[in-house]
Amino acid sequence: MSKTKKIPGFRSEDEERDFWSEKDSSEYLDWKKSKSVIFSRLKPSTKTISLRLPQFLLEEIRLLANKRDVPYQSLIKIFLKERIDRELKRTA
Repeated sequence: MSKTKKIPGFRSEDEERDFWSEKDSSEYLDWKKSKSVIFSRLKPSTKTISLRLPQFLLEEIRLLANKRDVPYQSLIKIFLKERIDRELKRTA
């Protein structure tokens, strides 16, 4: 049974990155005790919905999206997020 070294404190991520680029992590961590982990929330989950829009509105959104060179569904999400942020700020 080997004794592991204490991991020092770091003042910045750069300092920590430099440290680990030069050191063997097995001197500081007992990898035999490690467990597998799944990071399920690294990417926001999405949910598919059906949304009925008047034809003219969808055409205007597509026109704006084309001018901005973004997919129209992404533009809808951007517009929704901006409006929600504005409403939440106003009610806070």
